[in-house]
Amino acid sequence: MQIEKLPREKFPKALLEIPQPPKELWIIGELPSENLIHLCVVGSRKFTSYGREACEKIIAGLKGYPIVIVSGLAMGIDAIAHRKALSVGLKTLIFPGSGLGKEAMYPKTNLRLAEELIESGSCLISEFAPDFKATLWSFPMRNRLMAGISKATLIIEAAEKSGTLITARLATEYNRDVLAVPGPIFSPNSKGTNKLLRQGATPVTSAEEVLEALGFEMEKDEKKQAKLFLDLSPEEKTVVNLLREPVPRDDLIRAMKMPVPTANALLSVMEIKELIKEELGEIRLNT
Repeated sequence: MQIEKLPREKFPKALLEIPQPPKELWIIGELPSENLIHLCVVGSRKFTSYGREACEKIIAGLKGYPIVIVSGLAMGIDAIAHRKALSVGLKTLIFPGSGLGKEAMYPKTNLRLAEELIESGSCLISEFAPDFKATLWSFPMRNRLMAGISKATLIIEAAEKSGTLITARLATEYNRDVLAVPGPIFSPNSKGTNKLLRQGATPVTSAEEVLEALGFEMEKDEKKQAKLFLDLSPEEKTVVNLLREPVPRDDLIRAMKMPVPTANALLSVMEIKELIKEELGEIRLNT
């Protein structure tokens, strides 16, 4: 991985606008276009299965949008965010808390992940000299760059006293948006995120809500639903015609006039596609 020192005229503009702009920047790879929207995604190193699922589901829903995922290569939610972005074709901007030299890079366990991200077109960036080894104070320093370059910071999980909350505080100071995933009230990993929500962070529970917070125009539910019904198979059209009003499942299957296993499989597929739903023993159109 080849390290380059970035000329000051090529520094991302957003980083020159923060109170303490970097004096030097070193990169590996190519900086993403500044026309792309940068979303910082951070969270607990000691994540829960809930945090992992929330992170992966939200990032998967951002696929295809002009978004760069910004994170810090740390163990836990940072690494999960980078990996998921890689799997859905989103570029990432990686700010380790160390220099970019192989011997200095922290954490060592994510060195292979960093290489995979660079190979896929992502970029490693640091204000520290290549041989600089991470210290306790270098992490808050890099957090200001992650918050500063991003339009919004998304907090997935954070304990009550957490480095993640430093990034959230800096984002607020820099007049950036702070988004937080609400968490279970009994989980120590959610004390920080739930506190942010009480302080005014925007609650998000889906990719759609993140996209709205970033300024994307989302299709109204009615339009999305109408599109679903435009492309029905002949069998699905038959079911839709039979569901002018809610019908018990057994009655519907008899009216469909096809083998029971085939009918059940078709209804399951239609339910997954959100064309129909079953409530109180009856199947109805999901309109």
